[in-house]
Amino acid sequence: MYLRADHAESRLPALRSIIRSYPLGVLTTAIPSETQPFIQATHLPWLLDVQDESSDAELGVLRGHLARQNPHSKTMIDAVTARGDKTAVLEQDVMVLFTATPAHYVTPKFYTETKPSTGKVVPTWNYAAAQVYGKAKIYYDAKSEETSDFLGRQITDLTNHTETSIMDYTGKNGRPGQWNVTDAPEKYIDILKKNIIGIEIQISKLEGKFKMSQEMSKGDRDGVVEGFASLESDIGKAVSEVVQERSEMREASKR
Repeated sequence: MYLRADHAESRLPALRSIIRSYPLGVLTTAIPSETQPFIQATHLPWLLDVQDESSDAELGVLRGHLARQNPHSKTMIDAVTARGDKTAVLEQDVMVLFTATPAHYVTPKFYTETKPSTGKVVPTWNYAAAQVYGKAKIYYDAKSEETSDFLGRQITDLTNHTETSIMDYTGKNGRPGQWNVTDAPEKYIDILKKNIIGIEIQISKLEGKFKMSQEMSKGDRDGVVEGFASLESDIGKAVSEVVQERSEMREASKR
């Protein structure tokens, strides 16, 4: 990830927020295989486990699962079984990329200070992202109690997170109650569990960026805030608010 100083985000709470608010991350691996591509990528929903949320050092653990029929799964299973590694940990590091939904093209027309004075502006995109690196353990043995326990906890925890935090199905303030894994027949869930594998990543590196016009002058930032707000769309409003937040953070850093 290219990190300019004015775009880099190192605060762990901000990076955790990206992962938890936009949990659909892209798992990318580079694993030698005789039958599959060397580089593979799969979109997966993830859970981030952190024991101490107040810690400035704990990076945490990512948990996910994917279809056993996915060629990506076969590559990872083959990699750990070929080495006879009973820990089932991939030799190569993996990477997961999370991108926040409020991302948008930025027209030079929004730069209301620089465009009229010099015209030296070009289009760009505003976005926020977090990138995770680490060692991955693969839970692939359908007959293993360890795999069954991991997958049971994984799908239950992921359901609870997405139903409540993403869908806001809390059963409070007039909102509907959430769907629970136990709402489905137990035998049906057991069959589905046999058709997925689990992945658990011990995070060794977590980095991110907010590229939200904060490198621009105050006048141009104000123009971007107003420009996105004028779109009168949900995404325009969301980007406008993030640009405003990051602009205020930059001004505060000067004091």
